[in-house]
Amino acid sequence: MSFPETRPRRLRRSAALRRLVRETTLDAGNFIAPLFVCPGNGVRREISSLPGQFHFSVDQVVREAEELAGLDIPAVILFGLPKKKDEVGSEAWQQDGVVQNAIRAIKKAVPQLVVMVDACFCEYTTHGHCGVVVNERVDNDATCENLGRLAVSYARAGADLIAPSGMMDGAVGFIRESLDEESFDETAILAYAAKFASAYYGPFRTAVDSTPAFGDRSGYQMDPANVREAMREVALDVEEGADLVMVKPALAYLDIVAEVRSEFDVPVAAYNVSGEYAMIKAAAEKGWVDHDRLMLETLLSMRRAGADMILTYHAKEAARLLKKA
Repeated sequence: MSFPETRPRRLRRSAALRRLVRETTLDAGNFIAPLFVCPGNGVRREISSLPGQFHFSVDQVVREAEELAGLDIPAVILFGLPKKKDEVGSEAWQQDGVVQNAIRAIKKAVPQLVVMVDACFCEYTTHGHCGVVVNERVDNDATCENLGRLAVSYARAGADLIAPSGMMDGAVGFIRESLDEESFDETAILAYAAKFASAYYGPFRTAVDSTPAFGDRSGYQMDPANVREAMREVALDVEEGADLVMVKPALAYLDIVAEVRSEFDVPVAAYNVSGEYAMIKAAAEKGWVDHDRLMLETLLSMRRAGADMILTYHAKEAARLLKKA
């Protein structure tokens, strides 16, 4: 059949009809909210590069977590700002570290909230790279040793998921073995399986003061040109024991999200990263775009590509809008 018998617009003529035939849904249950935890007390300091996002001390991050849970957002992921930095980022695995304290406080106040923790060292090292540096190159295996210490420290504090983000070869397997040896066999791993060396990370690096002191991260993060390599990276992480996998960034890599979703039967996350968030904020501030519509359309595109969950700085404002809808 063809026009005039075939008229696809018949199913678009009312909001109720459009909702009835909608193929992709977006709701608060799809979101993971990133939170930045810093030393101190009573700190809620807005981040200049991420309008609407804050550095929180532990007491304040608990209040934020309670608010997110009240919006039916099921999970948060924590990033830490240390009291001090050193060459290897040893502050990261201290049991009284700011992230460890935040995990315990959140799990006590909001036990139903899933607490994920980013496992990396860029915020904790004096050089800003994601691990142990030898002769201005990241030592993969030495970094994996420290990631094992870090993962166990977070698990002891009560983290539900560990999320290694440094793109070290074998890191997932090493973390899985380290957790299992310490009887944390129920602690899950969300692998940053396909993390690309992207220009979209700029606002985040300002937020956590993690810009590399020399060189860049293209020696361990992925080349943005490669799809087949991304599939291999995901396959390796799944084989090593990853329970969930992630593509980062999301918006310029929706083809990768779709390919991963098609090839693998594990939950797939997409990271709606800082640069993607900041672009919408900046354009809306200029009056060039409708902030709320563009935000929800962008998040929906990630779900449509196949992401089961989205790490997004928009989580709170998007959840509020969706609740009103």
